[in-house]
Amino acid sequence: MAEVKSMFREVLPKQGQLSVEDITTMVLCKPKLLPLKSLSLEKLEKMQQAAQDTIRQQEMAEKEKQQITH
Repeated sequence: MAEVKSMFREVLPKQGQLSVEDITTMVLCKPKLLPLKSLSLEKLEKMQQAAQDTIRQQEMAEKEKQQITH
């Protein structure tokens, strides 16, 4: 593999200890469970369902009213 020139030059200490940690390991973390639907989406769907139910009830009331008058 070709050597890549770096803008920085390597400096080794003349005194003390030199430690190298090149070992990369995988770190396992607790899985994060994501909801299939967000809370805001669930609230919006409930509001839409409630509005549709209200409209159906109004339509049924109008039909009953029309049948009574005929």
